Amino acid sequence: QVQLVESGGGLVQPGGSLRLSCAASGSILSFNTMGWYRQAPGNERELVARITWVGNTDYVADSVKGRFAISRDNAKNTVYLQMNSLKPEDTAVYYCNADKGSLTYWGQGTQVTVSS
Repeated sequence: QVQLVESGGGLVQPGGSLRLSCAASGSILSFNTMGWYRQAPGNERELVARITWVGNTDYVADSVKGRFAISRDNAKNTVYLQMNSLKPEDTAVYYCNADKGSLTYWGQGTQVTVSS
């Protein structure tokens, strides 16, 4: 059973930065893609950014383009989401996702709150 553990969330002022980490219990090379989703209260979960197993970013949401970047460290079995120039509307629970064809795995989520 694959486990994904997110960390790095917290409270940050508008304009600030955070880096989220998603550590997998096994090799992330076995996943077709890994991504970050977010869900704000009352909203559906939405894809924020996704990276392929070879390290190419194949999706970034328009709302975060130019501010967020996804990356991976295969040696550490970890995927990151660097979030800069944060806005109050970025406030949400951020979830890590790993896709393995017919199987999809989720982390427990980490809260990001952008507020002054």
